[in-house]
Amino acid sequence: MDLKTELLREHSKVQALKITAYIGNDPKKFDQLMALFFDKEYRVTQRAAWVVSHCGKNHPELINPYIDKMVKNLKKEVHVAVVRNTLRLLQDFEIPKHLWGITADICFNIMGSNAPIAVKVFGMTVLANICEKEPDLKNELRLIIEDQLPYGSAGFKSRANKILKRL
Repeated sequence: MDLKTELLREHSKVQALKITAYIGNDPKKFDQLMALFFDKEYRVTQRAAWVVSHCGKNHPELINPYIDKMVKNLKKEVHVAVVRNTLRLLQDFEIPKHLWGITADICFNIMGSNAPIAVKVFGMTVLANICEKEPDLKNELRLIIEDQLPYGSAGFKSRANKILKRL
């Protein structure tokens, strides 16, 4: 299977799951997918991001070698799907200590931006996870959540209230 061709063929959950099944837990196929995830063509990265998210959920061991590069990729101008799916994965991963600072900075910037709700919610969760290890950040996260809570969607409010209880 030519991954790029298949990614560009159709943008659907069925197609994303088909590609995810093809990759399975094969590190070589996953390497090919990650090359497309870090590509410069936004349509390719957008579609690869969804598959990366599914693969990471099914086989988290495939993601570990890419955590550093994925976090640093968020500092670049990337498609919102790349940001959303990266943060979706990071909320369930143990982020290495050397990446806490850059990850927290990225997520605080996202929380203060007009990013889509899903991106903010995933970023908020990543921040809450970092706060468990770096409690000095709790007040900053609490303030930003409380500031946005009155204007948030139902999904944002639900996650925000859960995180505020954790903090």
